[in-house]
Amino acid sequence: MRMPRRGLVIQARTRWLLVGLALLFSLVLLMYLLECAPQTDGNGSLPGVVGESMGKEYYQALLQEQEEHYQNRATSLKRQIAQLKQELQEMSDKLKSLQEKKTPKVNGMNYQGTKEQTSNDLLEFLHSQIDKAEVSVGAKLPSEYGVIPFESFTSMKVFQLEMGLTRHPEEKPVRKDKRDELVEVIEAGLEVINNPDEEDGQDEDDGVGDRQLYSENDFIEGYYRTERDKGTQYELFYKKMDGMEYRHVTLFRPFGPLMKVKSETVDISRSIINIIVPLAGRTEAFAQFMQNFRDVCIHQDKRVHLTVVYFGQDGLSEVKSILESVARETDFHNYTLVSLNEEFNRGRGLDMGARAWEKGEVLMFFCDVDVYFTAEFLNSCRLNAEPGKKVFYPVVFSLYNPAIVYANQDIPPPVEQQLVHKKDSGFWRDFGFGMTCQYRTDFLTVGGFDLEVKGWGGEDVHLYRKYLHGELMVIRTPVPGLFHLWHEKHCADELTPEQYRMCIQSKAMNEASHSHLGMLVFREEIETHLRKQAYRTNSEPVG
Repeated sequence: MRMPRRGLVIQARTRWLLVGLALLFSLVLLMYLLECAPQTDGNGSLPGVVGESMGKEYYQALLQEQEEHYQNRATSLKRQIAQLKQELQEMSDKLKSLQEKKTPKVNGMNYQGTKEQTSNDLLEFLHSQIDKAEVSVGAKLPSEYGVIPFESFTSMKVFQLEMGLTRHPEEKPVRKDKRDELVEVIEAGLEVINNPDEEDGQDEDDGVGDRQLYSENDFIEGYYRTERDKGTQYELFYKKMDGMEYRHVTLFRPFGPLMKVKSETVDISRSIINIIVPLAGRTEAFAQFMQNFRDVCIHQDKRVHLTVVYFGQDGLSEVKSILESVARETDFHNYTLVSLNEEFNRGRGLDMGARAWEKGEVLMFFCDVDVYFTAEFLNSCRLNAEPGKKVFYPVVFSLYNPAIVYANQDIPPPVEQQLVHKKDSGFWRDFGFGMTCQYRTDFLTVGGFDLEVKGWGGEDVHLYRKYLHGELMVIRTPVPGLFHLWHEKHCADELTPEQYRMCIQSKAMNEASHSHLGMLVFREEIETHLRKQAYRTNSEPVG
């Protein structure tokens, strides 16, 4: 069947129309692409198709556009961060305000969030640390090892108890921070003295020209100790070369800035010390003691009284003769000899010596015949004991057996040349409490010694514990001017087991240092080695 002619014509026209529309659309699309393409130097090439230079410039423009986009984004973020910080600060201030309103009253005061109140609160806290520390009053302690000892220092050296295996009993501060600390403390003390406050007891109208200004050269000695949960206490003493008045400054660092506790003038020019020595036999040691007494007390200090409490009759006449000889040669008559015809008892002797004084209050130094002291120590004794407030328990430097220390010499050097603080020459006798400076009224108030203790040792520990259990402050520190001279010890069979143990312990520790004792223990091994070395040397053929 054949299609009509008219239908064919319509189909042909429709086909041509569609082709024309397609061509027109293509033309329009081409013109649009040409119009939108970026123009450079009059060249109309399409990017990526014709012209390599056009492609680089296009990407550079694209990168620049992206950089501007990120800069704008960063600026926007910074603006938002600043706004958030401001809002956070406002919220923090509101929260702080609410907390302050809810804070309970302390000692009847509300804490306000002002700088002035904050400063006052800080000062109140620091002063509370001073009140808690053992600065102005003593603390009740359970045993003789509960006290925190001081360490003493001068402008050049530190005298320390804790040595371990590397530190020395006397040394210059090695660490820079320790040197700086002590320098700062000495300078702070000078600042307190040279620029006194009203509370320091000096008149305001005294101008600088009317006051004696102190310098670093006037610093005599100092003590310091640290209570781990409170701070560090410093006791500083200054004195002019030609004066007898000492300036005493107490500073406390409550784990923060140094704070002045007090500043005072201490006049020791009229402070008499009653040196009490219990004795039985040992007249040669007493003669040596009196030689040191003559040099230090009679010729230098001149403010002492000597009380010798002698037990028994054997040697009594010789002791009297030594005292009378010194009195004739030096015109010194400030001494008392108390004779007791009974068995030696150190506590009983010191107690009798204290009670034999009939002139009222006096500072006492309980001493032994084997102790060597300097004039500087006597002043330390005066400065660190105060009636009704504090007692002084210095740590003695105990010398080893000179026959062992100086075994490489024919004879040991004179005693004065043995007085050095070295590990091989002696040790700080921190377990001994026999040497002490305290006022007579304090001694009698605590009840004195336990007179039931017989023989050697123990009486000093009982007295020491009495002070620890009371209200008085105990000043415990090594001092450079107090030495215990070596002498042979005999531990009697009559001693109690505890006393005998203490005697043997003291005897062992007094003999020599760890290294010297080791050399004695291994002497045979060392000599055997030296003989072998000598044999090998002699057996080698000569060249």
